[in-house]
Amino acid sequence: MTRFGIGYDVHKLATGRKLILGGVEIEHEFGLEAHSDGDVLIHAIIDAMLGAAALNDIGTHFPMTPEFKDISSVELLKRTLKLVTEKNYRVGNIDSIVVAQRPKLAPYVMKIRERLAEILQVDIDSISVKAKTEEGLGFTGTEQGISAYAVAGLEK
Repeated sequence: MTRFGIGYDVHKLATGRKLILGGVEIEHEFGLEAHSDGDVLIHAIIDAMLGAAALNDIGTHFPMTPEFKDISSVELLKRTLKLVTEKNYRVGNIDSIVVAQRPKLAPYVMKIRERLAEILQVDIDSISVKAKTEEGLGFTGTEQGISAYAVAGLEK
């Protein structure tokens, strides 16, 4: 049996923070404002995985409490993987989109896929990461923030 979940996340760009996407540090003058490290891609993947397993959402498991202040989203993804494996699911595939006007993400896509595959303990061919711009439109197009969408397929 395969179950699917969808995830979405968005954070504002801010000075004085590192830009982390998919567990990879991206060279950019801005990072993402958030309670954790602000990795919108991993947050979207977490919500997709939790949705597929009917385990609520990221805020339910990792609330904005001191315990999770500035935590690495990689750690949150590892904990999410544990939650879904405890329900006897394994990751079949992840399909995702990062929406950012800048920086250009194409040079980082393979490294992000490799990192996510390592964390989720799957083959790299099970991880898809696409980068899109907004053609200058909306909050991402005007470089106010970055968003991400993800679909997770979990198999029993």
